[in-house]
Amino acid sequence: MGVKRAYLVEGGYRLRGEITISGAKNAALPIMASSLLVEGPVVLENVPRVKDVETLIELLQILGAKVTWSEGGSLVIDASELKDSTAPHELVRTMRASILVLGPLLARTGEAKVSLPGGCAIGARPIDLHLKGLEMMGAEIKVERGYIQAKARKLKGARIYLDLPTVTGTENLLMAAALAEGETVIENAAREPEVVDLAKALKEMGVEVEGEGTGIIKVRGTKSPKSFSHRVIPDRIEAGTFMVAAAITNGNVTLKGARADHLEAVVGKLREAGIEVDQQGDSLRVSSWDRPRAVDVRTAPYPGFPTDMQAQFMALMSIARGLCVITETIFENRFLHVNELRRMGADIRLQGQSAVVQGVPYLTGAPVMATDLRAGASLVIAGLVAEGETLVGGVQHLERGYERFLEKLSALGARVKEVEHEVPEDG
Repeated sequence: MGVKRAYLVEGGYRLRGEITISGAKNAALPIMASSLLVEGPVVLENVPRVKDVETLIELLQILGAKVTWSEGGSLVIDASELKDSTAPHELVRTMRASILVLGPLLARTGEAKVSLPGGCAIGARPIDLHLKGLEMMGAEIKVERGYIQAKARKLKGARIYLDLPTVTGTENLLMAAALAEGETVIENAAREPEVVDLAKALKEMGVEVEGEGTGIIKVRGTKSPKSFSHRVIPDRIEAGTFMVAAAITNGNVTLKGARADHLEAVVGKLREAGIEVDQQGDSLRVSSWDRPRAVDVRTAPYPGFPTDMQAQFMALMSIARGLCVITETIFENRFLHVNELRRMGADIRLQGQSAVVQGVPYLTGAPVMATDLRAGASLVIAGLVAEGETLVGGVQHLERGYERFLEKLSALGARVKEVEHEVPEDG
């Protein structure tokens, strides 16, 4: 037997009060990677202190960048002197976003050696679109012994059509194009707010970018990128997670900094389910008094319903009135939380890429295991409303993407704490 950390959640308490939403992990990571393009300090505000950010800091340091947290909480990255262009397997395997150093490293140094990425076990996320785009910009690429090896004396602008609107692919190509000669046009580009935030950072660097937030982005590279300061946008998935937590507990919660314009699909589905969501200045207030109505959900690229909110919304629908169908169109292996929710009494049937959820009056606490970041959040959310105690294992996944998660839940009145529990050595 071995001892591992877990979260113990005591159900039955309404969430009430106010919390501040942290900076977006998925916006901070590509902007941190973009610092590799600059020979000088980059100052990033509102960067969340989560495991994925710590991993990328470690990777940037291996590459030769100096990275420090300022007294005011900003992250300062100075990549003036890069000493290596290899992103090693032991780091990249733990976080898929490490692939984001490929584009800027290649553009800045003319070569990059990056391990094939790892991350959450939610299905295949092929990087061939990244590589195809870089090849169109003049890179020579080989994949050998688990590493992507890329070389280019000078990247040149190109017209690149993405078969799928991949977020990290769009970001990698944006950063590569930042130093390329001439104009790069990315068609069928991802439209996510995190992509728009990266484009804003590149503009602050001196790169000409237009069309971010649409399906066609144009980039004119610069020969002399300059140091810049940037404030990372709020985390829309963290905001959505707490919105669902408020809804499932019949709570009344105000989320400072949450942006409704980044959450339109989630807000729309919550309102359809009978949850009240009000914009109040730079905050969102979420309140509920009864079990939600069952509503169908289909994940889609932005501005559709985010795949990163599917598991949390399923937890809410598990206690809804009626039957709904939740369809996952982005990742083929993103229903690993279903069996865990069933352990808590949820009535869910899988049919291919859809989950048929028949709402039940209540859930019951049980020992469950988080298999990925958002699945972990869904199990904590279910535990908030379940009768008795829920022990959520695999909490390292949650810590990859939520800053002070237990602290924020506790501030809203949840009964949650970290505990140690014994598991089999192979568990």
